[in-house]
Amino acid sequence: EGLPALSDVPLKDLLSTRWYPIENYFGILPLLTGSLVVTLGAALIAIPFGLGTAIFIAEISPRWLRELLKPLVELLGGLPSVVLGFLGILVLSPYLRVFLDLPTGLTALAGSLLLGAIAIPTIVSIAEDALDSVPQSYREGALAVGATRWQTIWRVTLPAARSGVLTAFMLGIGRALGETMAVMMVTGNAPVMATRWNSIFMPARTMTATIAAEMGEVANGSVHYHVLFLIGLVLFLISLVINVAASSVVFRQKKRAERILS
Repeated sequence: EGLPALSDVPLKDLLSTRWYPIENYFGILPLLTGSLVVTLGAALIAIPFGLGTAIFIAEISPRWLRELLKPLVELLGGLPSVVLGFLGILVLSPYLRVFLDLPTGLTALAGSLLLGAIAIPTIVSIAEDALDSVPQSYREGALAVGATRWQTIWRVTLPAARSGVLTAFMLGIGRALGETMAVMMVTGNAPVMATRWNSIFMPARTMTATIAAEMGEVANGSVHYHVLFLIGLVLFLISLVINVAASSVVFRQKKRAERILS
């Protein structure tokens, strides 16, 4: 359904900077840059917080606290995105508008913060399982030769769980990239090109939000209809590239570990 858009709309029009289907402007670059800005912002938030929380739960916290925190994290991961979207509209966006003195709080930054919060439980859950699967003998051996607890975590446990941690990062980024309702509610839905450093403080529109907002009202078989499917195809290809790249890195690391062990 998306391929006819390549013949119905010239390539230069698809790669233009204006999305206004009412007047037959089908430039997908604002949607693409909006998705990239929001997703990259979410990754910069979710990866350090998610990894730090996973390390704390798996390596530092006492057992009773770990048994409390892990179910809580998994419970947060199951919250409906529309609920988080309402929280973003009622709490996060007004706070950002006042704190940063912005014309509106519905910006790409609000979407990044919200998507980061959505991706953190996924990263924490998977990374914690990967760290927990590292044999205890690795830690005991590092401590026996004089390594501190932090050196053991940073130089022994974390490298040993690298493939699982990387998988957690990719799944978290994939969750952020594919999120629809929450990001549609807090980003302002303005198809504006993100070409400057301060674009994160401006409204944005993602590819997923565009499909969700317009697919229900478009005429079946129209040019607009086919372009929306083409946007979905582009989104699929981006996710595929991310997953293939992550899989290749994990595969090379496993081969390297097998060579070292042999």
